Amino acid sequence: MRRIFLPDHQISDNIIIAGEKAVYLSVVLRTVPGDTLFIHDNAGNVFRTTVLSSGRKEVAARVEERLPSIQESPVRIRLYQGMLKGEKMDLVVQKAVELGVHEIVPVVTGRSQVRETRKLARWRKIAEEAARQSGRPVIPAVQDVIGYDGIFHNDNAEAVRGIIFWEGGGDPLQRVVSGLHGLRRIDLITGPEGGFSETEVRIAHGSGFVTASLGSRILRAETASIAVVSIVQFALGDLGAV
Repeated sequence: MRRIFLPDHQISDNIIIAGEKAVYLSVVLRTVPGDTLFIHDNAGNVFRTTVLSSGRKEVAARVEERLPSIQESPVRIRLYQGMLKGEKMDLVVQKAVELGVHEIVPVVTGRSQVRETRKLARWRKIAEEAARQSGRPVIPAVQDVIGYDGIFHNDNAEAVRGIIFWEGGGDPLQRVVSGLHGLRRIDLITGPEGGFSETEVRIAHGSGFVTASLGSRILRAETASIAVVSIVQFALGDLGAV
């Protein structure tokens, strides 16, 4: 199924698609006139269109109908991810988006081996590709990198429950999530390769975060992040829902 995201101001009865998206459609997906193309406006709206012409520089499509909005997960997960090396961060962004997170915030912690990055544009592109591939109606935001203290200085309109995952201890995750049913927003903090220091865990706890453990096995940082999002989506969201 051919899908792309376009800003809502580019969507009209007849749509012209240029740039990288035209190349993607014409070269990668081999789109030809007559094909059906689904266009998402990143606000939850989906349009079924018919391709009128297709080339590397420009693809033209006609809107046939506006489809019912696709439902997102009932729980909005914000993932604060300690910065990871190399392609590990790419993997976490991709899989977290596929699993339904609402927002990803890269964080520099005391033990982060990566302390700055020029990969934000890359991560945002990965997030868009993952959202398109998984059929999500919106692209989750990948925010600018923040320092660890910045996690606790967000100006939220409502209180948000949060969990920090620590290999050094904490309550079993099963027990933690069992007390959160019906929650609509949650923040998850996962660490870099070196994990969190005791001071960082105390700061999170003092800001209302619950400390949780994933058990006795030692997981790679990227594995832990994917696991916690999966578990929380299964327990509170729509993973596995009919």
